Amino acid sequence: MNSDEPKTSATARPPPTSFRDTLRHLGPGLIVTACIVGSGELIATTKLGAQAGFVLLWLILLGCVVKVFIQVELGRYSISEGRSTLEAMNQLPGPRWIVSWILWLWLFMYVAVVFQVAGIAGGIAQVFTTLDLGWSEPTWVVVVSISCAALLLFGRYRLVERLSISMVALFTLCTIGAALQLQGTEFRITSAEIWSGLDFSLPRDSVAIAFAAFGITGVGATELIYYPYWCLEKGYARFVGERDDTPEWTVRAKGWVHVMKIDAWVSMVVYTVATVAFYLLGAAILHRQGKEVEGSDLIPTLSTMYSETFGANGLWIFLIGAFFVLYSTFFVGTASNARLFADGLTLFKLVRYRTTSQRVVVVKIASALIPAAAATLFLFIGDPVLLVLTGAFAQALMLPFLAFTALYLVLFRTSPALRPGKIWLTCLVVAFISISALTLYQFVNENSKVREFLRLFVGGSP
Repeated sequence: MNSDEPKTSATARPPPTSFRDTLRHLGPGLIVTACIVGSGELIATTKLGAQAGFVLLWLILLGCVVKVFIQVELGRYSISEGRSTLEAMNQLPGPRWIVSWILWLWLFMYVAVVFQVAGIAGGIAQVFTTLDLGWSEPTWVVVVSISCAALLLFGRYRLVERLSISMVALFTLCTIGAALQLQGTEFRITSAEIWSGLDFSLPRDSVAIAFAAFGITGVGATELIYYPYWCLEKGYARFVGERDDTPEWTVRAKGWVHVMKIDAWVSMVVYTVATVAFYLLGAAILHRQGKEVEGSDLIPTLSTMYSETFGANGLWIFLIGAFFVLYSTFFVGTASNARLFADGLTLFKLVRYRTTSQRVVVVKIASALIPAAAATLFLFIGDPVLLVLTGAFAQALMLPFLAFTALYLVLFRTSPALRPGKIWLTCLVVAFISISALTLYQFVNENSKVREFLRLFVGGSP
C-alpha cells in the first residue's frame, strides 16, 4: 500500500455522484500528463516530426490512444486491491528469483529512465544558457537538481499535483496557439499533408526514432507504472476500502474506478492535443528547413518552431514554456521514481518498512538521490537528446510486458464484479497485439535498428 493513510473500512467513502464532485477528484492523470509532455512531446515527438515529416502522424495518435486501455486496467486493479504497480507485476506467473521475472526487466528500464531524467535536466540547463544568465550548462544542471530535491523533500501529493498541472497547462496552451498560428505563415499545413500522415506507412530510415517515440509519447511505460501510484496517493483505494466483495464494497469500487477512468481519458485528451501540436510543429517547420533536433542545439533548434509562428517574441514564449514543461517533467519523474525506488527495495527484499513513516523517509531520500544521479550522468554524457532517447528506447521495450500484465490482471486477479465488458476487453487485446507487433517489427527489421541505436549511443554514425 503506497498512500500514507492505511486502507481500512473506516477510510471508505461513497464515490461522487455529480459531475462537479467528480471533477474535484481528478488529478492523477494530469500529474502523469506533466511527466508525458516534457521529454516525450517536447523532445522525442518533435525530433520524430523533424526527421520523418508528416508521414508518422498515425503512429503518434496510436501511441496516445491505445495505451490508455492498459493504464485503466493497471489503475483498476490498484484501486480495488490497494496494491502498487510493482506489487501487481510481482504476481505474474513464470520464473522467479527473489521477485518475478518481469521486475528484473523493469529494473533495467528503471536505470535507463534515470538517463532520460538526466536528459531533461540538460534541456532545462540549455534554457538558462540560451537566456545567457551567466552560469554554464553543468552548473545549471546541478542547480536544477538541487531545487527539485528541495521541493520534494518539503512537499507531498498536493504540491506535486498543483505545480505539475499549472506548469503543463501554461505550455500546452502556448503550443496549441503556436500550431494554430502556424496556419498564417509560410509553413501552413495542408489537408493533403495531414492525410499523408494517416496512411500507416513506416519509413525504414525512421524506424529507430519512431520506436523510441512510440514508447514515450502518450502514456509511456514509466507513466503506466506511475499512474496507479498517484491513484493511491490521491486516495482512490482508501475510499474504496478493504476488499470484502460485499455489495457495498462493489458499489464503491465501481464508482471510484469510474472516476479513475474519467481522469485517465481527460488526461489523454490533453496530452494527445499537445502531442499532435508538437509533432506538427516539428514536421511543418523543422523538417521543411532540414533541421535536426540534436544534443547541444536542442533548445535553440526547438525555439525555431515558436519564432517562426510568434515572430520576435516567439523565443521568449518558448523559453518560458520550455522551462515550465521540462521542469514539471523532471519534478514529477523524480517524485514518481522515488516512490518506485521505495517499493523496489521492499520487493527485492533489501529493506522492510515497519511503519508508513519509514517508507516516507526512504521516498524523501530517493527524491534527493535521483536528481543527484541524473546530474552526474549529464556531466559525463552531456547530450540531452541522446539521454532522453535512451530512456525512451527502454520504455518501448517494456510496453508489451506491461500490456501482458494488464491482460493477466483483468482476467485472473481483478474482482469479477469489476471486470469490463467485451468491447473494452477487445480494445485491450488490440492494444497488446499492436504494441507487441511494433516491438517485434523493430527487432526483425532487416536494417537492424537496434544496432543503429547502439551506434548512435556510442557516438558513431548509423
